[in-house]
Amino acid sequence: MKNGSSSSAQTALVIGGGLVGLSCALHLQRSGLSVTVLEPQEKPQGASWGNAGHIAVEQVQPLASRAMIAGALGRLYPHGALALPVSQIGSWGPFALKLLRASAPARFVAGTTALSALLAQAMPAWQRVCDLTGTALLLRQDGHFVAWESEATAAKGRAHWLSTDIGTATVRDATYDELAAIRALAPKSGIAGAVRFGGSGQITDLGALAQAMRQGLLDAGGTVRHAKIEGLHIEGGAAFGRVGSERLTADHIVLSAGAASADLLRPMGARIPLIAERGYHIQSPDSRWPEDMPPVAFEDRSMIVTRFAGGLRAASFIEFSAHDAPPDPGKWRKLRAHVAALGLPFEAPASEWIGARPTLPDYLPAIGRSRRAANLLYAFGHQHLGMTLAAVTGEAIAALATGRPPVADLTPFDPARFGDTT
Repeated sequence: MKNGSSSSAQTALVIGGGLVGLSCALHLQRSGLSVTVLEPQEKPQGASWGNAGHIAVEQVQPLASRAMIAGALGRLYPHGALALPVSQIGSWGPFALKLLRASAPARFVAGTTALSALLAQAMPAWQRVCDLTGTALLLRQDGHFVAWESEATAAKGRAHWLSTDIGTATVRDATYDELAAIRALAPKSGIAGAVRFGGSGQITDLGALAQAMRQGLLDAGGTVRHAKIEGLHIEGGAAFGRVGSERLTADHIVLSAGAASADLLRPMGARIPLIAERGYHIQSPDSRWPEDMPPVAFEDRSMIVTRFAGGLRAASFIEFSAHDAPPDPGKWRKLRAHVAALGLPFEAPASEWIGARPTLPDYLPAIGRSRRAANLLYAFGHQHLGMTLAAVTGEAIAALATGRPPVADLTPFDPARFGDTT
């Protein structure tokens, strides 16, 4: 990679070393800025590393919708995958009220239009990142399956996906051979039907991708520093950070700290209605799952199963809570029960993971410039689409920092939509 930085280059501090932060840093460095990534963990464990690796270009409709709210009761844990712990009502109660307002039909239509435009650029942006970092082999663009276990849910699910807006993706009925292959992998399930999406994709090794992105940043002259920032402050219309007694300044500060982003903004008086939407997974170190089988979402169980280079992963649950609340071991047991009921080829022992998706009430990310601090850029709140939108978000942030037009209209993602305190 070509190093475009110099001693006179503008500086950028990227707070957060997840996939969104790494993408922002990589694109800023290549745009001629001198970039430092600040990441508290040498081995990050956030949502970037626990997801299904699914590039979900089909998910153009925000989850903040009247349909989602209408069906919420039927999806409540332990029967379903939506968890609203009573002990965490102080976190999710106010958020739920904001979500209700954000789900108004006009806002849903506007959100769908905005997400559609951004998601249309998601796969091309990942292609560019993978080309830059020499990781094209980690990007699979062969779609995914959605499968159902009863004739009734298959008919309902199939009708939904064949009639709904899925952006640039395509969907068709699974072929006889494809259905047979899914049934062979889930022999206890009695799979009744499935559809296959085209245009979506998968990253086959998240760790290898992240390492290549870090190395690409370092090769271009950037820096990765492991330190925990204590918060962002404002002085003279500019933001700065603190690590202990050290004051961190930069021409551009990019906040991409995931679920921790709102906490970091509080010292400067900014209020963002961000919640930790936590997910769980289990991962088997080895599996008979074929390497060429795309991810399969078992929709009746709200669970997606993906083969990675490091094993087979089953992921599920939407748990609204504080990001540092203790995990619920029952959810890992539920995942194991799903795997056993389907007869999936999981080998013991399976590792456990929990992580927090940073979610805003309208289910749109915050991508844009702070109105309070001219040097502060926002790149967080990507909910279930952090993996999907990481590459295009990095391109958008680099465009904002350098005055270039972004690849999509960022107005709907402007943090100012949450009020003057942003």
